[in-house]
Amino acid sequence: MNTMMNRPVVVGIDGSDSALRAVHWAADEARRRKAALRLVHAVELLVGYTSNFVDWNTLHTAMKDRGRLWLDKARDEAWRVAPELHVDTVLEMASPVPTMVKQSHDAALVVIGSRGLGGFSGLMVGSTAVELAGRTHAPMVVIRGKHAVEPAPRGPIVVGVDGTPVSEPAIAFAFAQASQHGADLVAVHAWSDLIVEAGYVGGAAALDFGPLEEQAAEILAERLAGWQEKYLDVRVVREVVRDRAASALLRHGEQARLLVVGSRGRGGFRGLLLGSTSQHLLHHAVCPVAVIRTAQEG
Repeated sequence: MNTMMNRPVVVGIDGSDSALRAVHWAADEARRRKAALRLVHAVELLVGYTSNFVDWNTLHTAMKDRGRLWLDKARDEAWRVAPELHVDTVLEMASPVPTMVKQSHDAALVVIGSRGLGGFSGLMVGSTAVELAGRTHAPMVVIRGKHAVEPAPRGPIVVGVDGTPVSEPAIAFAFAQASQHGADLVAVHAWSDLIVEAGYVGGAAALDFGPLEEQAAEILAERLAGWQEKYLDVRVVREVVRDRAASALLRHGEQARLLVVGSRGRGGFRGLLLGSTSQHLLHHAVCPVAVIRTAQEG
């Protein structure tokens, strides 16, 4: 994280209110990091476009002009939040996902809104969002929910810990964010054995989950070991819950300023760029969600 502190915070712009909320959040984050802000808009090339009303060159000129207006408006919003920010604007003649993947190579963060006019912010509807979240070379933050305009001033950073080394990058990012924001860190380890519960005569109430809960607590402590010593300024709350990960994280996210998850978790299939828990949070969380690419993905 320290090596990325002065890299730019990159925001996808599509002219929507959702994208402007992403700019607001990203500008505050760039200010805290003492980093530049880079605003990016991609003009989708209309391959094979034909019309009797507007020729191809006129249409693309109009689209570029509209994109520049959107970028100017986004830059004004960023300066409203942090007048001292260095803000760059980038207008690309390319598809949104490859553009953002390219921009992520030297970024500290990639930030997009949860819905928009069909450009970057609109990526959160459908499979393209999953593709982007699994491919960016920097952590990606999707600005969602009731704290979209401003992060919850006293909310914690919540991180999902799955008990495997795969979650290590997410834990590292979450600790650094908590330290930077002066926030508590809530580390959530969710476990369940639905197969055993469903097949046991008498149901879940008749089972003794004590040993499994103790084991889950030990797993969480093991994954956090070392990080608490590194970030002595961060107060850590450990939460071990018998539940599915997505449900547990959504509950904790109701009071969070940021939810942090890995792009793939325990049991993820090789070749899938985004796990089911991450996808669920991107669509349903009521606070911003950070998706951290796992070490195995490079």
